[in-house]
Amino acid sequence: MAIKIDTPLSDSVVSSLKAGDEVSISGVVYIARDAAHKRLVSLIESGKDLPFDPRGQVIYYAGPTPPKPGQVIGSVGPTTSGRMDPYTIPMLEQGLRGMIGKGYRSAAVREGLMKHRALYFAAIGGAGVLAGQCMKSAEPIAYAELGPEALWRVEVEDFPAFVVYDIYGGDLYEEGMSKYRATEDFR
Repeated sequence: MAIKIDTPLSDSVVSSLKAGDEVSISGVVYIARDAAHKRLVSLIESGKDLPFDPRGQVIYYAGPTPPKPGQVIGSVGPTTSGRMDPYTIPMLEQGLRGMIGKGYRSAAVREGLMKHRALYFAAIGGAGVLAGQCMKSAEPIAYAELGPEALWRVEVEDFPAFVVYDIYGGDLYEEGMSKYRATEDFR
């Protein structure tokens, strides 16, 4: 059964979650990909204000497709998170508490998650239409000229994800591989 959590993420919520936990996220989530992250980190490096307050917030690494009539947003599947690794530590230093994507993160990012008390969640790849159905409102708030790579503010309800990396060094990917290696099928 999924653990229901709300954004912004509090320290007690972040501290309570462990790698492998299934969560259901509700509240405001921001959507951004590579191009938006590059601009955000450029603002940080220049000492300028970001177009949103990242403290306690969650960013979903995705690029939404245009909505069909009657939808607030189109398909919103996760993109490969490793492309955001060069931008992650500066965002964590600004108070970002969670990221949603797919795939592995670098050792530096995993260490940064522990140091800055933040979580990395995995969304289900190939289920972008279902993810979009969890979004109750969506609006680009910066970099609209980037199209799907703009910075979006979305309100989600019961967005499904799994904790992959926690603040204690837990690693769902490594745990899964270790369990598989211990099976007869692997040997």
